[in-house]
Amino acid sequence: MILMRLIDRQYTKVPFYGIPRMTAWLRSEGHEVNHKRVERLMGKMGIKAIYPKRNLSKATQEHKKYPYLLKDIKIDCPNKAWASDITYIPLRRGYIYLVAIMDWYSRYVISWEISNTLDVNFCLEALEKALQVGKPEIFNTDQGSQFTSYAFTCCLADKDIKISMDGKGRAIDNIFIERLWRSVKYEDVYLHDYETVTDAVKGIGRYFGFYNHERFHQSLNYETPAIWYFGKKPTGFVLN
Repeated sequence: MILMRLIDRQYTKVPFYGIPRMTAWLRSEGHEVNHKRVERLMGKMGIKAIYPKRNLSKATQEHKKYPYLLKDIKIDCPNKAWASDITYIPLRRGYIYLVAIMDWYSRYVISWEISNTLDVNFCLEALEKALQVGKPEIFNTDQGSQFTSYAFTCCLADKDIKISMDGKGRAIDNIFIERLWRSVKYEDVYLHDYETVTDAVKGIGRYFGFYNHERFHQSLNYETPAIWYFGKKPTGFVLN
């Protein structure tokens, strides 16, 4: 478990590290590990070693893949495009997975869910909650099996939402949510070192409330995502 925590921190810092570099780095930190062990641990965490992007689920051949639709498109208003991704969250006793749905224009985290497995259900729950808030023209994800599943794509298609997917191994295609993961981990998860799932749910919920309604973003003219998403700061907000 200690090795997985170290790998998570280092990968968050330098996402281009694959198995050889990660193995070398762990050895430089005094841990006697071989490539096979590092490969097994990174696989368990859902980190893809070849490409500079987390791959928390492998796409399956039978699932339909969709083209990337956000290239050269001007995102000039809320709900023009949403993005979603999954990340690994270490706990003192185990680990969990976090999925979030973000509005690209405002960086507002519309919904999120936590699970101890990579089943598609928690992604669907996050999607259903997000669609109670708004509806995007385009919904972008990676090519993971949760997002390419019939249940997930059908839910989007039924709402006449255009489906967009990152090019294989292109972390930059979903850059804003990749930056969100870095913020979540360095500003909350690593600082608090949550012990249990309950602790993590409460803490991450508090963080997203802060992130949406109090954290000033340089790219948003030092205003909050909530101001850009809703047009004004709401009162009495409830997140998740």
